[in-house]
Amino acid sequence: MRHRRKARGWLPSGGKRPRGRWLVLLAAAILAAGLGYLAFEARVAREFDARNSISPTSIVARPWFLHPGDRVDPQRVIDYLDRAGYRRVSGGTPESGEYGAHGRELLVGRRAIRLGGMFDPGVRVRIRFRRDGRISAIRSAEGPHLAGLLLDPEVIGKAPGDRNRDRVVVRFDEVPDHLVDALLTVEDRRFYDHGALDPRRIAGAALSNLRQGRVAEGGSTITQQLARTLFLSTDRTVFRKLREAAIAVALERRFPKRRLLESYMNHIYLGQNGGAGIHGFGRAAQFFFDRDIAELTLGQSALLVGIIRGPSRYAPHRHPERARARRDVVLRQLHALGHIDGDRLEDELRAAVDIRMPAIREMDARWYLDFVRRELASGEPALEVSGGGFTVVSSLVPELQRAAERAVSDGLRRLERLQPRLTRQPRPLQAALIAIDPPTGEVLAMVGGRSYGASQFNRATDARRQPGSAFKPLVALAALDPRVDPPYTLASVLRDEPLELETPVGVWRPSNADRAFLGPINLRDALVGSRNVPFARLGLEVGPERIVETARRLGIESPLAPYPSLALGASEVTLLELTGAYAVLAAEGRRASPRTVRGVLDRSGRSVRERPRAGESVITPAEAYLVTSALRGVVEEGTGSGVLEAGYRGPVAAKSGTTNGSRDAWFVGYTPELAVGVWVGFDDGARVGLPGSRAALPIFADFLIRVLGPGGGRDFRFPEGVEWVDIEPATGRRAGWGCRGEPELFLAGTAPEAYCGYRPGPWRRRTLSPASPVITDDARNFRRGRDPGRAGGPGAPDEGPHAAVSRRQRPDRSRERHVRPAALPSPPEPR
Repeated sequence: MRHRRKARGWLPSGGKRPRGRWLVLLAAAILAAGLGYLAFEARVAREFDARNSISPTSIVARPWFLHPGDRVDPQRVIDYLDRAGYRRVSGGTPESGEYGAHGRELLVGRRAIRLGGMFDPGVRVRIRFRRDGRISAIRSAEGPHLAGLLLDPEVIGKAPGDRNRDRVVVRFDEVPDHLVDALLTVEDRRFYDHGALDPRRIAGAALSNLRQGRVAEGGSTITQQLARTLFLSTDRTVFRKLREAAIAVALERRFPKRRLLESYMNHIYLGQNGGAGIHGFGRAAQFFFDRDIAELTLGQSALLVGIIRGPSRYAPHRHPERARARRDVVLRQLHALGHIDGDRLEDELRAAVDIRMPAIREMDARWYLDFVRRELASGEPALEVSGGGFTVVSSLVPELQRAAERAVSDGLRRLERLQPRLTRQPRPLQAALIAIDPPTGEVLAMVGGRSYGASQFNRATDARRQPGSAFKPLVALAALDPRVDPPYTLASVLRDEPLELETPVGVWRPSNADRAFLGPINLRDALVGSRNVPFARLGLEVGPERIVETARRLGIESPLAPYPSLALGASEVTLLELTGAYAVLAAEGRRASPRTVRGVLDRSGRSVRERPRAGESVITPAEAYLVTSALRGVVEEGTGSGVLEAGYRGPVAAKSGTTNGSRDAWFVGYTPELAVGVWVGFDDGARVGLPGSRAALPIFADFLIRVLGPGGGRDFRFPEGVEWVDIEPATGRRAGWGCRGEPELFLAGTAPEAYCGYRPGPWRRRTLSPASPVITDDARNFRRGRDPGRAGGPGAPDEGPHAAVSRRQRPDRSRERHVRPAALPSPPEPR
């Protein structure tokens, strides 16, 4: 007994404690491992949801809707389809992505359109045109008339997001059954029967690899491939395979098979497009076949599935024969499993592989896209485009953008060819152009410089430069404001005489470009002739503060110094601001802030950015029309006559601008449809040495002709509240017996009451209104005291090659002037 007790004494007290302690430690380890795995699984689930929520943001151009009754040139529709990658066919019914032209009828296989979560299925339509160029009817191939047709909006930019992956997210029920069958047949036939791993397939792959002495076959399931695509690299290491298996188990435990398969079809890598990877069947269908995934044929689905094995080796654009051979392998496997019969197999094997080459981008809208991103980030709510999966519908019109880029490029080359000294500066000559839709403020085209690759600085939106005389229309508008005391009209007589003004920095002596003075001159002629001194006096009389207030109403936000030189454009503004101010005049006094975003859709198709409010009225249509009338004279007989010389004959109002030392050249103008601004200069402020009428005007005219054609668009509307009254130019008084006058525009009730000659009797006194007949050219010249065959009276200044036509006929304004008949009674003898 003592021996036994002694033996026990050699054991630690409580002999069973060590085993219990090890059990406790083991249990704790198992619990910790379990908790750790659950945490790992939860993290995998969160990452999985996050990766699926990241998708590229697409920015598309302004959609084009066709409606019966629209006046559209059929060739313009054809050009649009060609640029969108449609293929012209000569006979039969066009398939998706094809069109045919037969006389005055277009047959179009319009592709399916996917904008965010909005999906518009493909449709085959007939578009018929009348002889007058209007669309008479739009009918589907099945016969019903359609109220309209949306053409494919052009994708102008993308923000790929996560790891520069370009993909189009699709739902499982949007994927064709034959694509799902082909995928499971080739990649994982027992997908719905096994868990995260497939031991049978792993064993079979290992045996096959041993027989061939190389890694010829993989044993990964679709879930394992998904785990590798989303979370891991492609390195072939044991540790990576173990992590892949662990992640796959976590995914299978957390998500249903259908969700995993949908994610796989949206993430699998299928090729490369420049710096962006093509991921998912939705984007691959567009990239390789130029069609939506819902429109894929069996052969196309088989080819996409075949690419998975080696996206580089079987790249259809580079290795079409390899891609076709791999497609045939997939088709034969589908036949072997009974998914297709022998006849279908033979038909598909004979079918050619129709791979569409990626469309060549004919425009570089990167300055525009930068501005879109800035607008999205600063709006409400603020949106980060990268990886957000949004579809941004922009206001850009591709035709106008291409025209703008060509006009700028051709204009700069022309200037440098005619003025070689411009190429000898340390920095290259730059130009910027912006086009705005006046009623909405939508920016239709934007060019921020000579080359985006060389400089990303946007000179259209960010460069503040002095506008020079291009600012004078705002000064005139401030003066014509009925609230000004004393009131001004276009007939108000200003003094073109030497002016000296003491300022804190010295004496200010403004001068005219020709260094001459014309004496008394009315406001209209001072604006048309761009006379500096009369406008300097006008600015002093109106007051710099009122000019600043007018500019603010028109949308100019840059700092404006309320100094006398403000009237001559000495304060710096951006091209966007000044063009936006001119757009207010084109929109008859309604101001809509310039914008590039029409709408934003999320991945479910829900709008996440409200449409901006309609423009607000900041000046009356009558006030805007007075300035428009004077700026039309700039083109007809002033510094803008080069627009006519370039071949444009449509209605247009415009003004040039040149700064001191000819460092900046401007030309800004508008039609009822379009406001356009052009700036030319050097980034470092070097001297251009050319006025705006020679440096910027040719670019403006080239763009206008490309967009509206030589004949232009519609005419300006004659608003209420405006009247024509005959005025004697020298005095600014009403014409009477003994002194002839010229018709002039006035706000209703603001025409002068005083007469320059004998006051006619009430029965002879006339105020010209839009309802009066149009006066003939000869009668108008007779009333001006001119021979109908001469360009101007004695001492008339040389106004360029178009002066004879402009001063005698004033062709554009004659359409809006409705005045009294030419036959006038003889005046009575004075008493």
